[in-house]
Amino acid sequence: MVDDLDVELVVVRHGITAWNLARRYQGQRDIPLLLPDAEEGLLLLRKALAGERFDAIYTSDLQRCRQTLEWIQAARPDTPLNLEPRLRELDFGEYEGKVYDELKDLPHYRAWIDSAGELQIPGGESAAELRSRLDAWLFDMAASVQRHGYRKVLAVTHGGVIRELRRRFETIGFWEGGVHQAQGRRWWLTHHGMNDKGGWLCRCSSAVPEPANERL
Repeated sequence: MVDDLDVELVVVRHGITAWNLARRYQGQRDIPLLLPDAEEGLLLLRKALAGERFDAIYTSDLQRCRQTLEWIQAARPDTPLNLEPRLRELDFGEYEGKVYDELKDLPHYRAWIDSAGELQIPGGESAAELRSRLDAWLFDMAASVQRHGYRKVLAVTHGGVIRELRRRFETIGFWEGGVHQAQGRRWWLTHHGMNDKGGWLCRCSSAVPEPANERL
């Protein structure tokens, strides 16, 4: 693959769901957006992205992400749209549908918390498995950037995915990488062949939507 591919990658989290409000682990359960509660955040995100033109869009195939994409109106008729299962949330296995108080006294849950999400979740994924599928997606995205000349890409995904991408590109800790619903990150990336970041290096990043004080 050719080196020195530059792309602006905008990655946003889906809007609020009923399980978000109840603080339940959603994982890969196909939970829809909670409307009208989600509308405020979605409309702010739509405004933040208004006028931007994306060369390609990727979205998790779960409906809360597909609904978010519809709400923010970022797709144009000629924009390639890819439903991407590799952008699904971490598989929370036995934790899905449960809240902290139901799990806090379980030894395997305490061990998972203490490992900063690295351990295998019973019946679910480990952080390494999530990173592996994100590596595969980033590799394929690099091939598409090279083949089609993409310069700006949008991805609609989940909080755990964005947390892992922030660990990769911003070199921050697991607990610092969270983003709220209908928010995300913008990364300016360069592909430098195969390296310890899976080929992609981040030149700079910012919040989406930008905080008001960053627009002054």
